[in-house]
This record gives sequence, structure tokens and C-alpha cells, in this order.
Amino acid sequence: MAEVISVRFRSGAKNYYFDPRGLTVQPGQYVVVETAQGIEYAKCTEGSHEVPDEAVIQPLRGVVRIATENDHKAAAYNRRREKEAVGICEQKIAAHGLEMKLVNVECSFEGNKIIFFFTADGRVDFRELVRDLAGVFRARIELRQIGVRDEAKMLGGIGICGRPLCCSQFLDEFIPVSIKMAKTQNLSLNPAKISGACGRLMCCLKYEQAAYEDAAKRMPKAESFVDTPDGIGNVSGVDLLREQVQVRLDSAPESPKRYRNTEIRVLRNGKGSREGIEIPKEHPQRQTLDTEVRFKRTLREPIQVPALLAEDREPLPGGERPNNRRRNNNSPRRSGGKGRQNDGKRPDRRQDSRAKMVERVDRIERVEKLPVRITSDVTAEKKAAADRAARQQGDGRPPDTKATNHRRPYRKPRQRS
Repeated sequence: MAEVISVRFRSGAKNYYFDPRGLTVQPGQYVVVETAQGIEYAKCTEGSHEVPDEAVIQPLRGVVRIATENDHKAAAYNRRREKEAVGICEQKIAAHGLEMKLVNVECSFEGNKIIFFFTADGRVDFRELVRDLAGVFRARIELRQIGVRDEAKMLGGIGICGRPLCCSQFLDEFIPVSIKMAKTQNLSLNPAKISGACGRLMCCLKYEQAAYEDAAKRMPKAESFVDTPDGIGNVSGVDLLREQVQVRLDSAPESPKRYRNTEIRVLRNGKGSREGIEIPKEHPQRQTLDTEVRFKRTLREPIQVPALLAEDREPLPGGERPNNRRRNNNSPRRSGGKGRQNDGKRPDRRQDSRAKMVERVDRIERVEKLPVRITSDVTAEKKAAADRAARQQGDGRPPDTKATNHRRPYRKPRQRS
């Protein structure tokens, strides 16, 4: 076993092992380490721990020191220098008319080397560009051509799933992905739906490929000839996640049915002819989950609540009924709350809850039906009585009727002389 610490450089998500050389480094601290390219500035992701000797690439380089205040200032100065180098390099590329796209710039910790990463469709002659950049920065210039996947890893971004790109977060190396994985997982073969931000197939197609391949071994292929509880037919669809198949029965080909993999018997796996296939007389039985059986049995059996209440209608010791307020006698926060009663025994909570239930049932049984009271329209009766009293007085008209209902006679307007 070798004692190492894990560090991560700024340009990637891969962890590298270094010898701590007796230093106590905490996760999150920055350290200065010795690499093949020279002294570099990195962040510790895991403190001192032991790993097998086979996991360490020899020779194991060590940690020079824990980053000091001057090291932090030097790293910040290099970041500012990189931003200036991006603008200058883009101007030089446009001046030389080169068909290349600048992706990122990295400056070494010591400042004696600057690396420019770019993408291009083919080979690019950038010798003149290197001379111009070396004359501006007075340092060693290196240009590296990278692919679109490396570009997405450096720049980062958000995928179609709404999360940061996997390559920029935790993927150490790019895993090979093929279009066959999308076919195995029954995904759409539309490139816009199965491609990532880099334009290549999404790396996440590899994550569940092993589970799909394991399920495909147990499931029949499409157009297989199978026997089901409802008869024979051909498989028209396969759902690997649910391990179900969709079968087009010979008796009802217009309405396919779904069956679990354990409910069918494969007579011929894949496409082919039915000649020479012996059809069994007995069909497979339809299987039901245990949870469904228990649920249906529970629904059929009535709940004997009245019988339980009748058994529990026994008076409590002392003839007392429990209070309806919920109180925790064991809680020290409530005023007067005690863990034990005066007699030194713990209260029986089940007995209290049972007594409360009995009290509620007794209260419901004591409720009597109220008599139905037939009411009449009192206002209409009073109005009818007032009308009768007015007619008896000889008026012949109800008292609330106004005399303004009659129209005034028409008068001819007077003419002025």
C-alpha cells in the first residue's frame, strides 16, 4: 500500500496521485506539485490515504509545498495573463487567415510556457502564428489541436437533461459510444435527440447499457412466435425496462395485448416460419403479483369495527374517562408533565385510546333524530289578511296601492299672442 493524496488540476476532472512527503494536506487546500511539465498549481480533493501499489503509476511524484499567499497571487496573475492571450491570439489568427477556432489558453505556473488549444477541420500550418506569439509573450508557445469532445470538456455547459456536462464534472476519460447502444435502448435515432453539446453521441448512453443488455438476454426478440394465456401470436413490441412484451394475437390481431415475460412461452425466437412448430395444448397461466392478491383480498373482507368496539366497552378502573386533549405525559416541556403517574406506574396509552373510541361511539348513539318541522310562508299569509281587511272597509283597493297609476289628461299648450 502506498500513501498518496488526490489532486485535480484546473483543466480537467481527473484525479492524480502524488506523494505527500509527510505533509498533512486537507481536502480543498491548494498545493504546488511536481509534474513532468514542471511545477504546477493544483487543488487537493482527498487527503492522505492508502491505495494499492497497482493503482499508482511509477515514478510517483511528490508535493513540493502547500500553496502560500505568493503562490495564490502568482496563480491569479497567470489567469489574467491567459485572458489577455486569448484576445491577442484571435487577432493573430484573423491576420494570418487561418481556419481554426481558439478554445482555451493555459499558462504554466512558472509563466515560462503558454499552451493554446484550438479546433480545426483539418491540418493547419501555424508556424508563422507561433513566431508572432513568441515575439509578443516572450515565452515558450505550444499549439495543440483537440477534438469537439475535448472542447466541450474544457468549456463546460448544460446538457439537454438540465445538468452540467458529465465530461466537465466527473468523467475521467471519454468512453466509447456507438449508435448500436441507442438501438438496444429503443431510443429515437434522431441525431438531435441523442447527441450532446459537442455534436457527438451522448456519453450517458453507456451508463445503462449493461442493464439493457442483461434484460435483452431474458426477453424475446421482435416478431417472435409465442404462446400466451389468451392464445398464440407474434411479438410486436418489447419493453426492456418493465420486462413486458406486446403480442398481436392470431384471434385478435387488431388489438395487441401486453404480457409479462414470465407469462409467455417462446415457440420461435425472432423472425421465421411457423412450419414444424408444435403448438402446446395448454396455454401458460396468467400470473398475479402477491401485492395485488393481498389488496383484492383486503377489499373483499369487511372490517369488523362494531364487533371490536363492543368488546372494548368495559368501564375503566375508577370509572374515569380520558380527557379528549392530547397530552404527552412523558414530555418534560409541558407543565406538570411526568413520566409516571402518582402510583409509580407507566400509563397504558392503548387503553386510553380505546376508551376514547368507545366514548365517541356512545356519543354518536345518543344522538336522537330531531323532529321535522313544517313551516309555511308567513309573509304571504300576512299580506292576504291585509288585503281582506282593506276590502271590508269598502275601499276596494289594497292600502299599499298608489293612486298615481292613472294618467293625467292631455292639455293643449297655450299660444303666445
